[in-house]
Amino acid sequence: MAVTINLKDPALLDALAAKTASAGGLLRCAAGEFSPAVFANSLGAEDMVLTDLIVGEKLPIEIFSLDTGRLPPETYDLIAAVKAHYGLTLKLYYPRHELVEGYTRQNGINAFYESVELRKGCCHVRKVEPLQRALAGKKAWITGLRAQQSATREGLPVHAFDAGNGLEKFNPLADWSEKEVWAYIKLNGVPYNALHDRFYPSIGCAPCTRAITPGEDIRSGRWWWENADTKECGLHLKATP
Repeated sequence: MAVTINLKDPALLDALAAKTASAGGLLRCAAGEFSPAVFANSLGAEDMVLTDLIVGEKLPIEIFSLDTGRLPPETYDLIAAVKAHYGLTLKLYYPRHELVEGYTRQNGINAFYESVELRKGCCHVRKVEPLQRALAGKKAWITGLRAQQSATREGLPVHAFDAGNGLEKFNPLADWSEKEVWAYIKLNGVPYNALHDRFYPSIGCAPCTRAITPGEDIRSGRWWWENADTKECGLHLKATP
C-alpha cells in the first residue's frame, strides 16, 4: 500500500460511509433489476472491496476471476485467502489451450514485449476471450474500475450500457479515491494482494507488471514499456461504431 491514510480523519470517514452506501445501492440494483449479474474480480484492492460488500450483503451476484496462466504467485495466494476468509470459491475462467498454443507457437512466449499489437493479441487470448465466455447469458457485469486509475478511464460512469458486450455495466467505485479504497480495506479487515505492500498499486500478469516509484502514476507499472494511452487490455474498451 503506497498511500498514507489517517483512519481517524472525520472527513475521510464521512466520505467513505457515503460512498459505501452508494456502492451498496448500486450492487443491490444490479442484483435485483439485472439478474443474472456477475462480478469480474481481478483481485486488485478495489475488487476486494466489492467482494467484501457483495459477500457481506449476501447478494445473488456470481463472482469470477480470469486466470491467465501467468499470474504472480501472490495473486494465487489471494485466491486461497478469499476462500479462507469468506468461504468463497471463486469461479475461475482459463484461456482456451488451443488459442494459447497457437499464439505462442506463432509469436513466441514473450512476444507481448515486441509491439502493442502482439501484447493486445496476448491479452485477447488470455483475458478477453475468457471474459466473453464468463459474460455469456448475463444481463449485467460489475467491475472495480475507478476514474482516477488512468487517463483512459476519465469520466467513468457508475452505470452504463456496455454495447461491446451487450449488457449493463456497473462501476460502483468509479468516484472512489485510492485513500477511500484503502481505508475501507483497513477498517474492515479485507484480505488483499501482498504485492500492494511492495509498491504494486495495479497488478496483472507477472511479466507485464512491476513496482512503481513514489510520484509515478498508479498505472505506470502495467505494460510500462508502452505509452499511457495504450494501457488497456481490451476488457474495458468502448465499442466503436
